[in-house]
Amino acid sequence: MRSLLASLLIFVAGVAMLSLATNGFSAFTTEAARRIDVREHPRAVPDVNLQTARGRHIDFKSLRGRWLLVDFIYTRCIAYCSVQGGVFARLQDRLAAPIAHEKVALLSISFDPEHDNPERLADYQQRFGDRGAGWLAARPVDATDLAALHRVFGVTAVPDGLGGFVHNAAIAVVDPRGQLVAIMDWDDPRAAARFVIARLGS
Repeated sequence: MRSLLASLLIFVAGVAMLSLATNGFSAFTTEAARRIDVREHPRAVPDVNLQTARGRHIDFKSLRGRWLLVDFIYTRCIAYCSVQGGVFARLQDRLAAPIAHEKVALLSISFDPEHDNPERLADYQQRFGDRGAGWLAARPVDATDLAALHRVFGVTAVPDGLGGFVHNAAIAVVDPRGQLVAIMDWDDPRAAARFVIARLGS
C-alpha cells in the first residue's frame, strides 16, 4: 500500500512538473514555448541603431506607429534565408495598401553584420524581387545591439564551422507601440498578413 501511495505521489508530482514546464501541456518544444511566452507577455523591442541597405541609419523608435513584420537573415544563407526573401517580397504584395499608407513595414535584420554591408543587403532584396516599397533590410551597428535583439526576439544563430550559421527562422510581429506580440511561421506569409490585417482597425 505504501509503495502504491509513493508511486501515485511521484506520478502526480511528475504530471505537475510537466504541466509547468510545458505551459499547461501546450508547449512541448522550445519554439512553441517561445511563441506562447511572447503572446502572453509582449516584450519591448530595444531601440537599437540599424544601418539599412541604402546606408541610412534608423532605429526602432523611428518605426513606431506601424505594424512591423521582422525576420532575421544572413545574405549568404542557402537554407531558410534563400526562401525568406521571397516570402517578404510576397508580403509586399499582400500588404501593399497598408504599406502605402505607412501602417505596415517589413524589416529583415542581418545577424551577420560584419559581412552583410549595405551593398550585400541591397543585393539580397533585389535577388528576391523587392517591390521597392515597405521592405527594409538592415544590420545592427553595434555587437551589443545585436545581442539585445537576439535576446528579445529569441534568435538562435550558431556558426556552423563552414562560414555560415545554423539558425532558427520565424516572422516576428511588432505592434505600433514597439512591443513584440507574436511569432509566426516563417514560411506562411498568408497567416502573417492575416494577423496584421485583422488588427489594423483596432
